[in-house]
This record gives sequence, C-alpha cells and structure tokens, in this order.
Amino acid sequence: MKRRTLLKHLGISVPGMILAQHTLSSCMLNGSKNRDIARGPFQPTWESLETYQTPAWFRDAKLGMWAHWGPQCQPEAGDWYARGMYQEGSHQYKYHLDKYGHPSVFGFKDVINEWKAEKWDPEELVTLYKSAGAKYFMAMANHHDNLDMYNSTYQPDWNSTKVGPKKDIIDGWAKAARKNGLPFGVSVHAAHAWSWYETAQRSDKNGPYAGIPYDGKMTKADGAGKWWEGLDPQDLYAQNHPLSKNSENDGMIHRQWHWGNGVAQPTQEYIDKFYNRTIELIDKYGPNLVYFDDSQLPFWPISDAGLRIAAHMYNKSIGDHGELRAVINGKILDENQRKAMVWDIERGQSNDIEPLPWQTDTCIGSWHYDRSIYETKRYKSAKTVIHMLVDVVSKNGNLMLNIPVRGDGSIDELERQVVEEIGGWMKLNGESIYGTRPWKVFGEGPAQESAAALSAQGFNEGKGKPFSAEDIRFATKGEVLYAIVMGWPEDGVVKIKSLAAASADYPKEINKVELVGTKQPLKFERTLDGLLVYFPKEEVSDSYAVPLRIV
Repeated sequence: MKRRTLLKHLGISVPGMILAQHTLSSCMLNGSKNRDIARGPFQPTWESLETYQTPAWFRDAKLGMWAHWGPQCQPEAGDWYARGMYQEGSHQYKYHLDKYGHPSVFGFKDVINEWKAEKWDPEELVTLYKSAGAKYFMAMANHHDNLDMYNSTYQPDWNSTKVGPKKDIIDGWAKAARKNGLPFGVSVHAAHAWSWYETAQRSDKNGPYAGIPYDGKMTKADGAGKWWEGLDPQDLYAQNHPLSKNSENDGMIHRQWHWGNGVAQPTQEYIDKFYNRTIELIDKYGPNLVYFDDSQLPFWPISDAGLRIAAHMYNKSIGDHGELRAVINGKILDENQRKAMVWDIERGQSNDIEPLPWQTDTCIGSWHYDRSIYETKRYKSAKTVIHMLVDVVSKNGNLMLNIPVRGDGSIDELERQVVEEIGGWMKLNGESIYGTRPWKVFGEGPAQESAAALSAQGFNEGKGKPFSAEDIRFATKGEVLYAIVMGWPEDGVVKIKSLAAASADYPKEINKVELVGTKQPLKFERTLDGLLVYFPKEEVSDSYAVPLRIV
C-alpha cells in the first residue's frame, strides 16, 4: 500500500504536504523499541480523537497558572536564550559573551551546569497560586533546549536529576499541585530541538573568534577532562544532521514549524525518542493536562507520533479514572482538530464566542525570566490580567498565566504583588468566573470594535483599544446572568445595551441587580436604549472589573 493511501486508510489527511521518507518505518506501527499505547476506545487517528469531550473540571476552572521554568531562566535574559546565545550580534549573544564567555567554549550545556534551583520551594509557590484563584497548575517538562525536567529513562544524561539542580522538578511540582488539590499539567516543547538548535552549528563571522565553531557539533569525546566528561552533547543538541534550508535566516524557524518549507527532516530515531520520553512522562507523573508547543500535535504531519501520544493519554485517563479527564492543548488547529483537543491561543484571544472550550496562554513578562523586565517594572498589571480573564471567559475560554521564575526557583516581589492582587479580586468576584458558561453574546463596547485579528497561533494580545467602563462582558451560571463592567464608571451610571427593554436576548423581567463583590443591591432602570445601572458613590476596592449579578 502506498504511503499516502495508507495514511488515508489510517484517517490521517495531509493534503499538499510532503511526508518524510521514514514516516512509515516504525513510527506508524509500534515497534518493540516504542512504548505501547494504553488500550481503550481512542485510536491514533484524527477521526477517532474527534470524539473527545472536554472534561467539566477544565471548563469550570477558568484560571490556571504556569511555571515556564528551566535552565533558560538561569541567565535571566529572556525567552529562547539557548537559541539566541548562538546568534552573533544578538542581545543574548552579547549578554552571553559578557556573562559566560564565547559559545565555542561555554555553550548552553554549560549554562545547564550553572542552574542549581537552590531557592525552589514548589509547595510555597503552588499554594500562592491557589490563593490567587488558580484552579489548575502547569509546569514545563522540557523546552526547545531539550533538557527533561524529570527522571527520564530516554534522556538519561540530560535531565534535571543528573545535571543542573539534580532534582526531579516535575515530581516536585506534581506533589505540590496535588497537595493543594489542583489538577496538574505539563508543557512539552522538545520536539523542535532538532531545528531550533541549528544556530549552535554556526561560528562567528567577525571578530577574534571568526570561524571557530560553537559547541553545537561537539561529541562525547570532546568532554575529556571537563565537567561533562562521559556525556554526549548530541543527546542534548541533536545536531548530527544537515542544516535546514535557509537556516542562516533566524526567522526561518517560524516558517518551518510545521515540518515543511525546507526544514531538515528529523530521523526516525529522534522521533521515537521524543515519543518514548513523552509517554513515560505521562505514565510516571499522571498529568491531567499536556500542553504541546506545536502547530497541532508533535511532528504532524510527517509522523503520527503525536496522534499516538494523544490516544495513549486519553485511554490512560479513562483506565485510571473510569472517565476521560485528560486535556491536550495544541496551537494552529482546524475546525475538526479542535474537536480532538483543546485549542490554545498564544498571547491572544478569540474575537467571538467559540463553540468549543479553548485556552489562551500568556505571561506577565517574558516566557523565561528576564531581569530587565523586573528592573524596568514592565510586568503586566493585575488589572490587565483580570481584563484578559474576563474577556476570555466570556468567549468560552480559560486563561493559563505564566509567572516567570528566576533560575534559583524563586519569583520576585513585583511578580508576587501582581499574583496577590489577582487573588484579591478573585476572592471577591470569582463567582462570576468559575463554573460559568457563555451567554448569547459575549459583550459590548468599544474595545471589541478595535480588536486585532489572530496572527498564526495568536499574538493579538494588547493590540486593540484598552478596556474601559463602556465595555461589558457576559457570563451565565444557571438562572444568573453576570455582566462584568470593565471599570468603575466616572459618572456612576452604566448603560448595558444588550439588556434593553426590547432585547430578544433577554426577554424576561429583571428583578434584581447587585454587585457580586459586596452583595449590594443597585438601583436600575430598563429602557429601550439599555439597562441603566446606578453605581454607589464610593468606588469599591479592586474595581479593575466590576461584576454585576442580574436575576
């Protein structure tokens, strides 16, 4: 049977894509070297996975918090450090040169050795996030830098129990989450190390180190007499392969994220290793949620490895719990793929009510800790985060918020203040968030009129008009309608046009309007122009957004 015919038979549609030659060797069929898929109703095809139903715990939770934390936080120089430090002339390259030395001598493997996580207290941090209103918690299991943050059989040397902090980071986070009664998630990014690390194959073009290769091609033999003696850098960097087409173009990685456009095709061994690492992660730590930093599932469409991982997680969840409680996130999903998993929008939000539950992931700073953001006080405010949360919830979504963690395992006092302010608002107003569902319309007001369209996997965050008291967002729970006013009205009156006397969306009578946070009844008047609500003279505390309970 021809490759494309077999893929169609298995329910895998790849129109217009060119499949890697190795795809069907052992990747399509579980060979002896691959861990088995758990038995159950789900098969590794999109058609089978499309029968998935999002579990109630996720739909009700609304707010999760994320520790996007690993060795790239150690330099405190922002996201994608392990790639940027090999880009001659970039700010991270210059930073690395000043702090550590030249990347031909001191590479990212050596940054890992500097990372000790000496102040890490997972229970204290997860307890803080729970007090801030988080209903689930996610930790990074690996990033594009390819270091596993757990005791990994299939990445035996380059994992956090053997190098760096020499601690099982995922185990620590998982125990802290469960002690706090929170569903636990892991984020998995390592599928892309293959092409992402290609900058490590370069050398300087100018200056005293011109022509001297960075450490991306080093081998086990090069470690003699060094701290990493006996370790093979290629197990980390995975660079024993030709460069992708136009690899010298630093932006090309984004156009090749789908494993096309001239990307160097990963070997079967590399795909199998990732598959086994991820299945072991699921089996050993039992996450309720797995977030993949992939366009759809890892290695799709050149391999079905991601489909097999998804089928395994769903089947295992049913076997462990008697029902499906698992959630898997993916990025750029078509209409059918959104039925198979929960669509994640990075640093952005939908502009309408989505028919299926979804999630946005964002950060109050840089994904990996960046000291310059701390020093210049450029974190997102609690007000901004709460506005995002309210908007996302009104459209059937959840918010996953990253609080950047320093290399030592702590968060700074400015971040802590933001988290605590979020918690203050959630304690007063969480009723209007948790367990709600979208109303007939998500809201009204000028902010939506200027909302930016999604770009790729998201990235429309903060591009529209800021929210004000003229903006309203809605949510429902049973017979209650919540209208959340995105600010305190200066004149003391809010007009909600969607609830006008002639509204087809709300034809029944309105008997009571009260502030959720204080339970204070408010005077109101329903006219043909809208529902007029008269606010108290004294502004209530934490009035970043003001939920009204309407019955």
